[in-house]
Amino acid sequence: MPSILSRVLSFLLRLVLWTFAAIFAVSLMLAGLVLLALGLLRSLVTGQKPKPMVFGRFQRFSAQAAWPGANKPGAAPAREADVVDVEVREIRGDKRLP
Repeated sequence: MPSILSRVLSFLLRLVLWTFAAIFAVSLMLAGLVLLALGLLRSLVTGQKPKPMVFGRFQRFSAQAAWPGANKPGAAPAREADVVDVEVREIRGDKRLP
């Protein structure tokens, strides 16, 4: 008799855990669909293309901040000559200025 009772309780416990797992998975999918719908609605209202937000920022962060000396394959190496310093000077003799 204890064997049958333990099997029934084990089956009920598995059933409850599988039900909770299914509810959790469905809720995650619904949350993703709601966020997707809100993003598409926002793009329709503003007239701009949807932008990937989180993953694009993470890729830029990981490529630049985590390994500053590492370059992506196929990308040209960064050169110091690409940076130009400019001094600001005010032009006082221009007659168009008030």
